[in-house]
Amino acid sequence: MSDNDPQSEPLDVLSRLEALLFVASTPITPSQIADALELSTKEVENLLNELIVRYKGRGITIQVYGGKYQFTTSAECAADVEKFLGLEITSRLSKAAVETMAIVAYRQPITRPAIEAIRGVSSDGVMRSLLSRGLIQEVGRAEGPGRPILFSTTADFLQHFGLDSLDQLPPYETPEEETKPTNGLLKD
Repeated sequence: MSDNDPQSEPLDVLSRLEALLFVASTPITPSQIADALELSTKEVENLLNELIVRYKGRGITIQVYGGKYQFTTSAECAADVEKFLGLEITSRLSKAAVETMAIVAYRQPITRPAIEAIRGVSSDGVMRSLLSRGLIQEVGRAEGPGRPILFSTTADFLQHFGLDSLDQLPPYETPEEETKPTNGLLKD
């Protein structure tokens, strides 16, 4: 090989990081990457942030969930990917499922009784459906009587809704804030 052959030059650290994200079968932590690349965790976090910016508006994006990183296809390409893979459109969620997902996303970790108190109806079937689709997960038990199961969203939740992280959820406003009385009068 000649000195001008691009294959003889070592890859830059961003390329090596991309390769690790590409081959990882599950989301990975910065410390796992740091160990593999023999870098500090802080250096890896900075590189990950740089890659996230580089992949904005592309067909592939870097999803961040629970401090772990993973390559995913971007939400804008979902229809093309579904068509190419022959996936059914049956992955649509019911209104009750979307409502329940919103409650879990904004209040996580949360118990099923707390979800039902907010919704005002039983959520057994919806919760089973969301669990089977991998959109929510059990994350422990609450302190208190009966020690009910706590639920939170998953990385699949982010993928389903085309989010890179929970930080991209719109701000939460409670109904009380929207209808808070001003001098005894309701806001318009």
